[in-house]
Amino acid sequence: MNWDWEKLRENQKKYEQKQSGGPGMPAPPQMDDLLNKFKGFKFSGIFVLGIMIIAVLVSASTVFTIGRSEVGVIQRFGKYARLAQPGLNFKMPAGIEKVTKVNVRQVETEEFGFKTYSGDASNRASAESSRQEASLMLTGDLNVAVVPWIVQYRRSDPRAYLFNVKDVRSLLRHMSEATMRIVVGDRSINEVISSRAEIASAAKEMLQKEMDNAKAGISIVNIEMKKTNVPEPVQASFNEVNQAVQEKEQTIYKAREEYNKAIPLARGEAKRLVKDAEGYGVDRVNRAQGDAAKFKAIYDAYVQAKDVTRKRMYLESMLEVLPKLENKYIIDSDQKNLLPFLNLGTKLSDQTLRKGE
Repeated sequence: MNWDWEKLRENQKKYEQKQSGGPGMPAPPQMDDLLNKFKGFKFSGIFVLGIMIIAVLVSASTVFTIGRSEVGVIQRFGKYARLAQPGLNFKMPAGIEKVTKVNVRQVETEEFGFKTYSGDASNRASAESSRQEASLMLTGDLNVAVVPWIVQYRRSDPRAYLFNVKDVRSLLRHMSEATMRIVVGDRSINEVISSRAEIASAAKEMLQKEMDNAKAGISIVNIEMKKTNVPEPVQASFNEVNQAVQEKEQTIYKAREEYNKAIPLARGEAKRLVKDAEGYGVDRVNRAQGDAAKFKAIYDAYVQAKDVTRKRMYLESMLEVLPKLENKYIIDSDQKNLLPFLNLGTKLSDQTLRKGE
């Protein structure tokens, strides 16, 4: 087979023209040319260090970690964007997106009426005085009480906690104080002192409603009432009143105890007497009915044999009466005169008398 060398050369020229962009156009740069150009350019050390620092900052601002008890609130140009859950998370570089970590499991505590302070004694005394003034409350019976308490809460809604209220802690303190004053103002001083658990429960429910209305993102965990008392200047008088009330209650208790002992005993005795009377009545009726039946039976026998029955009745009566007599004198009915020397006072046996008979 013979090759057409002329035709092959013509095709080669067309291919080269096609690669160069056509006739009249420059050929594209080749890789070798580019490498040669870059070899002529020298990077400075400061420029390379700046690029590395920028890369590190960008990577550090895009990767962050959220703890197990936290939630990340991400803002894009200051506006809420999304929530980041615990673990490794990513965001856009700083200046575009910002993350704020909010602990949603930790229970925070706010104290009212007492506080442990550090520092000099003057600062502690002034702070303690201001807190005691905050805990002074007027009760429903117009008495003044010192009511210290603790509010425990946690951040249940991170978005609401950050964006709905400017100062959530200040709102919580003011609403807690207002709520406690309302609850205490509806009760007497004795109820405030003795019913602390009931007051704490009512205050917790009311405070939670107020925080929900404010959309503060706060969940009230517990309200604990500390020892409630009256102000120190009236403490002695109040103790005397309490002592008098206790003595009154003790006297009432003793009276009720005696009442509970005497009244049931009297009621039992009355019931016993009534039952005895009823039993006696039944016995008398039964005896009367028995006697009547016996008398009727005797009468029926008497009618049938009057003499025999009369004699038997007489003998039975004598057998019943004579043993009860001490001295017995039996005199013959035919005896006209009694011997004047007969010593009727002498005790004779029944046998002697019967012999004389």
